Amino acid sequence: MVRDKENVFGKTLSEDLERRQSITRLRKESSVDHPISRRDLMVGAGAAAVTLGLAALPDTAHAVAAIEPAGIEGGCMLPPLPYAYDALEPYIDKETLMLHHDKHHAGYVKGFNKALEALAEARGAGDYAMVKHWSRELAFHGSGHVLHSLYWKNMAPKGGPGPEGDLLEGLKKSFGGFEQFSAQFTAATGAVEASGWGILALDPFKGALLILQAEKHQDLTIWGVQPILVCDVWEHAYYLKYQNKRGDYVKSFMEIINWPEVARRYENAKKIVSQKHGV
Repeated sequence: MVRDKENVFGKTLSEDLERRQSITRLRKESSVDHPISRRDLMVGAGAAAVTLGLAALPDTAHAVAAIEPAGIEGGCMLPPLPYAYDALEPYIDKETLMLHHDKHHAGYVKGFNKALEALAEARGAGDYAMVKHWSRELAFHGSGHVLHSLYWKNMAPKGGPGPEGDLLEGLKKSFGGFEQFSAQFTAATGAVEASGWGILALDPFKGALLILQAEKHQDLTIWGVQPILVCDVWEHAYYLKYQNKRGDYVKSFMEIINWPEVARRYENAKKIVSQKHGV
C-alpha cells in the first residue's frame, strides 16, 4: 500500500530538500516498484467509477493514441498527465508532480489491480480467508486511483475564469454564493484529519451540491454522490514545497482550478439527477 513515508527532517530546510530529492531519484531509478509507464492510458475503470458514483472519468484528449490492455477484467492503467511536469509552477512544483503521479498514483493502480487478481484467485479456489483484507485493498486503491484521475484534470496551468453559468448558479443555490463556497471548501479541505481529500460533489437524489471530506480515499463518503472537484491533501501532494503548511497549499490549489472541466463534470452529473431518483 502506498503511504506517506517520505517525511524526513534535516537540520535545515536545504538538507531536508536534498534528502527528499535523493529519495525521488532512487525511486525513479527503480522500475520494479511501479513498472507502469506514464504513457499508459486508464482503461476498464468502470467498476471503480460505479463503486464511487462517479459520473465521468478523464477523457482521452491528452492520451496516447494506442490503448494498452490492463491485463485483468475490470483492471486499470495509469492515465498520462494532461500537462507537463512543470506546468503548474509556482503553485505545485515539478518534483512533487513527478513523484505524486509517477509513483503514488501508479502505486494505487498497481494495488487496485493486485486486489482484483487476488479476489479472482479466491473465487477460483473457493478460499475466502483473506476476503476482508483484499476487499479493503480494493476500496483503498480503487478510490485512490479514481480520485487522482479526477485531481489531475481538476487543475490547469493558468487556472481559468471562475465558475460561470449553471455551475455558478448551482454554487449560489447550495452555498449562497461563490465566496461562501470557496470559504467552506478551503476550510473543510484544510481540516481533513490525517490524510484525505476535500470534495465538491453533486447529490443525485436531491440535486444539491455538497462539500465533503474524505479520510484516506474511501472513508466518509455518501453513496451515490458525483465528485466534480477534488483536492488531494495527503502530504505527498504538497510536502516538498509547503512542508506542514497545508492551508497554503489549498489556497494555491484554488488558484489553478480548471473550472471549465468542473463545469463539464457538473453537467454530466446533472444528467443523473434528471432521471429523478428518489430515496
